[in-house]
Amino acid sequence: MQASYKQPDEQGYYGAFGGAYIPEMLYRNVEELRGNYLKIMAEPSFQQEYRLLLTDYAGRPTPLYHAARLSNKYQTNVYLKREDLCHTGAHKVNNTIGQILVAERLGKKRIIAETGAGQHGVATATVCALKGLECIVYMGEKDIERQAPNVARMKMLGATVIPAKSGSKTLKDATNEAIRDWINNPNDTFYIIGSVVGPHPYPDMVARFQSVISKEIRTQLAEKTGSELPSAVIACVGGGSNAAGTFYHFLDEPSVGIYAVEAAGCGIDTDKSAAATQLGKPGILHGSRSFLMQTEDGQVEEPYSISAGLDYPGIGPMHANLFVTGRGNFLNATDQEALDAAFELAKLEGIIPALESSHALAALKKVSFAKDDNIVICLSGRGDKDMETYMKAMGQ
Repeated sequence: MQASYKQPDEQGYYGAFGGAYIPEMLYRNVEELRGNYLKIMAEPSFQQEYRLLLTDYAGRPTPLYHAARLSNKYQTNVYLKREDLCHTGAHKVNNTIGQILVAERLGKKRIIAETGAGQHGVATATVCALKGLECIVYMGEKDIERQAPNVARMKMLGATVIPAKSGSKTLKDATNEAIRDWINNPNDTFYIIGSVVGPHPYPDMVARFQSVISKEIRTQLAEKTGSELPSAVIACVGGGSNAAGTFYHFLDEPSVGIYAVEAAGCGIDTDKSAAATQLGKPGILHGSRSFLMQTEDGQVEEPYSISAGLDYPGIGPMHANLFVTGRGNFLNATDQEALDAAFELAKLEGIIPALESSHALAALKKVSFAKDDNIVICLSGRGDKDMETYMKAMGQ
């Protein structure tokens, strides 16, 4: 058993996964970040500004809500970590605030990002507006169509949104375009990656910024139940930044069950799925070694999910290690199961979740918990951006 599941070794590996597999052109950028990110994050001035922005700008701490009617239905105690109430509507802003402060201290004036569901794009455009920095967001052409409100928000915030027109025209392709941009503009550009993916130190840096989620859960749960430790924590996983943040301060607590829910799409036995641990094998994508869906000859398989934020062919290296070591329980939910969970939450609790978060909620039907268990589910985002999909499901 490794010393800690939370942090990678010096080379950026979580067990067998991680590292930095990068073209020579990017070596200087990545090395500059690797050599400075922990020092920058430890500076008192950084910590002060970061905490102030999380509180006064992002609206933290987010509530830990006891969902009484949902709890009654599933005969266990269900708590929702309300990341949907963060400024911009999702957990993504925790990370973009942190990374923009790092970019500033490295003297970068131009910010690029990739986005799937658009939440990370909005969160990046938001902090660029806050700091007066140029912002370019790459987004798959298909995702631009299905997440139109978020595209409008990015543009209103002053960002340039560039469509990725290759491949499946989704998150993977947007990431490819962002990396290409970074290679071409190495001096003045900082790449804000939105998930716990990419070359080291990104998975570690993003996980550290998102770990505020589990830090708050511990304090809030102690206030409500007398114990900091829940029976289980549940989060959806694509790349997996909300999951990394939700799991972080519980990974080294063996009594806490860790449940990650991937997008099964139309089912893991179909060719329309995004459940990387079930359908993938170890390989290298976007700068790190992890689990990814690939063909016999190593070409990346096109993923599919109803939710743009989970439509990614791999998972972050931290999660790959949790899967292989058995520390994490990896489940998957189909499009229909996610839709059912979303409508159930809306009708039982008056909360409309993002489609990504709905996959995590679907775990309640898949795992039997005891009556006195305390279960925390990360409600990673709100459902405004998915209303068109929900309207279709209602036949409107």
